[in-house]
Amino acid sequence: MVRPALACCKLYISEARNAGALRAIERAAAGLRPAAVLVNAFADDDYNRVGYTLVSPLAGDVAASPPPLHRAAFRVVAAALEAVDFGVHAGAHPRLGVVDHVAFHPLAGARLEDVAALTRAVAADIGDKLQAVPTYLYGAAHKDGRTLASIRRQLGYFTPTSLGGEQWRGAPDAWPSSPLPVAPDAGPGTPSRSKGVVVVGATAWVDNYNVPVRTADVGAARRIARAVSERGGGLASVQAMGLAHGDGAAEVACNLLDPAAVGAEQVLERVRRLAAEMGVGVGEGYFTDFSQEKVVELYLQ
Repeated sequence: MVRPALACCKLYISEARNAGALRAIERAAAGLRPAAVLVNAFADDDYNRVGYTLVSPLAGDVAASPPPLHRAAFRVVAAALEAVDFGVHAGAHPRLGVVDHVAFHPLAGARLEDVAALTRAVAADIGDKLQAVPTYLYGAAHKDGRTLASIRRQLGYFTPTSLGGEQWRGAPDAWPSSPLPVAPDAGPGTPSRSKGVVVVGATAWVDNYNVPVRTADVGAARRIARAVSERGGGLASVQAMGLAHGDGAAEVACNLLDPAAVGAEQVLERVRRLAAEMGVGVGEGYFTDFSQEKVVELYLQ
């Protein structure tokens, strides 16, 4: 039997502590099962952030009849915007909105260009139907292939907003009253304090891999992250941030953009070497989601 082409949607929500909000979001995520299946949820209380992974066949005419993955992703975004107030959010992970990031990836048999078309349709619905959040595209869904890191940098994602630079309290103070630095691809031109903005994109598979660093010195974690990342002259296709993570601890949080070429073992080895040079211990690295092979297996079960 020929299996349908599959696609994946990862949604990163700026909430992990409000049990009622999480229940509402997860009900929305599970509402189209078995057509779209929630295969993973990873919550981090210190970051006050949760990631959901949906898998579904990439089928149907995107313009005429949205496929299940489109509808499931939209349901999760709508539920999150209803349940979470970004204006009171606090956590050690940077973010731009209630729905901080929505990433679509092709899985078995799917083409990136088809996933990109789906992504653009979902982003248009978020911006136009909900009329709640400015919506930005990146990757294959954006006309110029803008990267996630690029649009985040333009919107101030990497700028701490607390004394000492260890916490991000949400959207910049000026957002509700001044134009955004970059015009959104969909939705209103001005964000609300309670919702922020959302970034939606399509790329090949990305592994999210974090390495605990046994130090209260977040600056040390940031120096390690910089040296590990491609941007800092480190490992190709690796993005990394050094973040506070719990009392007296930090971690190097990484996006592995080409995990087949540069994987977790290489990242862990590099972090260990750099940390040892600073006299800092390192814990065991961990993924925040399953591998792409595993998410396909879980969908098919």
